[in-house]
Amino acid sequence: MSHTSSSTFGIFLGFLSGAIWLWLAISGTISGFLELLALSGILATIINVLVALIGFFAFLVFGLYLFKRAWNYCRS
Repeated sequence: MSHTSSSTFGIFLGFLSGAIWLWLAISGTISGFLELLALSGILATIINVLVALIGFFAFLVFGLYLFKRAWNYCRS
């Protein structure tokens, strides 16, 4: 496995991880887990929003890198 394909795989894993964290935050799974830990109220809401934002930005940034890598691969 060359350095380029390994890097592309890492970018894909970052994209996939961001999508999963975003989905977990939106579906309420993280809120349910925080309620299980007896963290509710404003603290749970803040943590849920932060996880959703980090997941969204990871999804966006790694998705952009993945698209850019695929675009360069298709052009060459």
